[in-house]
Amino acid sequence: MSTQPRYFYGWLIAAVCVLVYFFTNGMTIFVPQNLFPRFMEDFSADAGQVSITATITFLGTAVMAPFVGWLIDRFGVLRVIHAGLLFLAICFCLYPFAANLQQLYLLHAGFALGLVLCGLMPNVVLLSQWYVRYRGAVVGLLTSASSLAGGLLPLAIAPLVLNPDYGWRWGFGALAIAFIVFGLIPGLLVLKASPGDVGQLPDGRIATAGENTLATRLAQEQSGVPFAVALRSRTLWALAVSSACLWYSIISINSQATIFFEQDAGLTPANATLLYSAIFWCSVAGKFLFGALSDKISKQKVMLVSAMLLFCGSMLVFTPGTDGIQLSQNPPQLMAFAVVFGLGYGGSFTMIQLVCVECFGQRALGKLLGIIIFVDSLGGALGTALSGQLKANTGSYLLPFATVTVVAFVAIIGVLLIKPLTDESPA
Repeated sequence: MSTQPRYFYGWLIAAVCVLVYFFTNGMTIFVPQNLFPRFMEDFSADAGQVSITATITFLGTAVMAPFVGWLIDRFGVLRVIHAGLLFLAICFCLYPFAANLQQLYLLHAGFALGLVLCGLMPNVVLLSQWYVRYRGAVVGLLTSASSLAGGLLPLAIAPLVLNPDYGWRWGFGALAIAFIVFGLIPGLLVLKASPGDVGQLPDGRIATAGENTLATRLAQEQSGVPFAVALRSRTLWALAVSSACLWYSIISINSQATIFFEQDAGLTPANATLLYSAIFWCSVAGKFLFGALSDKISKQKVMLVSAMLLFCGSMLVFTPGTDGIQLSQNPPQLMAFAVVFGLGYGGSFTMIQLVCVECFGQRALGKLLGIIIFVDSLGGALGTALSGQLKANTGSYLLPFATVTVVAFVAIIGVLLIKPLTDESPA
């Protein structure tokens, strides 16, 4: 009977992956979105114009994700992550020196490439090599890092950003230095491709009689559904479409929340940042709790519950008014919105990756995650662009947020159509 070794290198791998993802996702998506009001002031732009930055990031991620998925399966996940870390370090160092929106657009295109090279997809692939029994909890911990970044990084740089003697450039520059120290260097020095590289097995097991690390590694890599079979399945496209709807809702809210809190709800910049961060603090809890829960019960059921929470949270931003439904300006209700939406966001985000691994295995995981990220990134790009433009055209977030609610409901329907691939006959 196998026992646990005294020291499992996988825990160090998980810690570094969390650090890497904390900075990559936080600095490419959530910190810039929180800085939208500052960009509007600095570059004399409207919400639609500054929202293009995030749209470029998500469109670029969508376009490049399938190709990077192929790179992962062809050249190995570790080489891909290292290339992404080096590329993002360059982009982060250049970001504070952007002189106009066009330069920000170009840098966000660079963010897209770096994010897909060392962001969620490669980190999930890497951790899936190291963990089987605890995969849900570990991937939940990984995805919690992005929400933790959304909740922590804007607050950490707020004293610089809101200080007229410094501003957002100094704030982002400080984060660039932190990324090099806590993300780039550990990522280059510590990460290993698989337990076999250090003579261990997934989850830290000790090899039993007749078992060796190389054979286990090869068997793990070959387990799962062939790419052609997965491509013809309903499960893949139901997961991709529901993921796109979830991403549309999540990114629409995340990209516009600070502007809404300041301009429509009348909060001060400091209070708006606090409420914006609350969404991410709650999603941290949602990601880890739902991830751990998925180790106990069906991952599809957990994804369904989290999608329903996201839908309910999106409805909490509305309130009855004398002229019909309107957006709430009540701080307690806005906090309730942040809590419920954040929990649903965290659970939904985590379960997309875990449902993919559970349904298809690791045989073609890079390519399949590439397809899913391609589709859901399109949803995120559309959410950012459409919500920002509708706000610019109508002067209110009523229509953009109503659209979010409808799309979140469609996501629930999509999740209901997902079922284990082994129960399906390929089309």
